[in-house]
Amino acid sequence: MQIVLPATERALRIVLPGGSGQVGRMLARQLQERGHHVTVLTRGPYSAAWQTVHWDGEHPGPWVQYLEDADVCINLTGHTINCRPTEANRKAIYQSRIDSTRLLHEAIAGLANPPRLWMNASAATIYTRTLDADGVDLPVDESSEPESEAAGVKSAEPEPWARARGFTRRVVRDWEAAFFATETPRTRKIALRSAVTLSPTPGNVFAVLSNLVRMSLGGKAGNGRQFVPWIHEADYARAVEFLIEREDLAGPVNLCAPHPIQNREFMEALRDAWNMPNGFPAPSPAIWLGAWLMDSNPELVLSSCRAVPRRLLDAGFEFEFPDWPDAAEDLVRQWRRRND
Repeated sequence: MQIVLPATERALRIVLPGGSGQVGRMLARQLQERGHHVTVLTRGPYSAAWQTVHWDGEHPGPWVQYLEDADVCINLTGHTINCRPTEANRKAIYQSRIDSTRLLHEAIAGLANPPRLWMNASAATIYTRTLDADGVDLPVDESSEPESEAAGVKSAEPEPWARARGFTRRVVRDWEAAFFATETPRTRKIALRSAVTLSPTPGNVFAVLSNLVRMSLGGKAGNGRQFVPWIHEADYARAVEFLIEREDLAGPVNLCAPHPIQNREFMEALRDAWNMPNGFPAPSPAIWLGAWLMDSNPELVLSSCRAVPRRLLDAGFEFEFPDWPDAAEDLVRQWRRRND
């Protein structure tokens, strides 16, 4: 079925470097269905409804021509963070993000007609975690200072979390520094400080947590007080389109739902959506062991971030799923329709 855009819109040429991951495929699908022409730059081209072109994320090549006359570049390149925090994996996480961003700077600088907008993936974990007098996370938005710039502010993370989160924040901080380091007068820049994007697809975080819930293992993780920043896949795609249209917006933007909640409430709502009344909790040592056995990182479950999308809200963006219980029910409905 051909998608016809409203008269006030036109089909855009959108290039997604590193768009072969779960978020990239979701975004490519949504944009393609909206009638835009999508090209994904990927290390391993695959069959899709959109165009795929090979690149290695490290060297210039024929892929550069696809950026010429493109309207938007959305760089999602980066080694997965869902891996054991070994030295080799940390190096890959860091270099894949920094090197690809610098490579795109080099490519865009040499274009006669560069993209009008360049969005670069980032993460809400850039912020320093601070607590109120009751030990509850304070909300952070785009006006909150990243850790490296927060004069005199000490992170509330206990050891060894301070060291683990220190690496994560350094990656994001240096990633954004590489992105904003070079002026691009003809190209607007937005750093997408994203939360966990939840989608009813196998392998997504939603699928992993849902499997635990359905096995009665979906209780709180650790003490359950850590805040979970999240966003429904539909709102992620809608927010990206919103930012494309709003030519007055640039700089860092939080892509997360406006109401982050603590892990214990997050898991309770997911159990309710699956109609599972009970779930065994997972103490922190069990999370560490399970993450090691699954080649994952316990930080993904036990760390806390209470990010809110202040710039999106101030600009008038309306979330379809601002609250997790409604989002969880929708994702469960979609999962059952697709998979059960």
